[in-house]
Amino acid sequence: MDILQLIDRLEELFNDAKAVPFTHNVIVDEDRMLELIDQMRIAIPEEVKKAQQVVAQRDRVMAQAQEEANRTLSIAREKADQLAQKDMVVQEAQRRAEQIVAQARAEAEATRADADNYVVDTLMQLQDQIAKLSNQVSNGIRTVQEDQMRKMGNSPSLSSSVSEKIEK
Repeated sequence: MDILQLIDRLEELFNDAKAVPFTHNVIVDEDRMLELIDQMRIAIPEEVKKAQQVVAQRDRVMAQAQEEANRTLSIAREKADQLAQKDMVVQEAQRRAEQIVAQARAEAEATRADADNYVVDTLMQLQDQIAKLSNQVSNGIRTVQEDQMRKMGNSPSLSSSVSEKIEK
């Protein structure tokens, strides 16, 4: 399941929760909350795998660009060798070979820059999604723990046990 769908389900769980009168707190279904958290734990590694695939794709694009640059350089060298055999054409051949090499390098660099920008954008989006998810999960945990503290307020031994868990 997509991480954004899980976040939507978490938000839906929150919106369906019963409000505690005279507070900003709500009561959520613990089983549903824990189920969503488990699903998020499963989905986050999938998002990381997607990011790794993006990096691998970038590497493939860069390798292709390098291969094309090498091929262009090879062609340029062959042409330069052929032209070097003629006296009048030697200077022109060198100039043209340098242009081809410069063009190949520029194209390879442009391809690398585009691939890097794509990877950075994708990873930044993933980072934002993970940060939002983490914040929502933290808020959910805090809300449940606060609710537990209020419910267990009458029992000092249970209250101290929950307080120790919260501090950890």
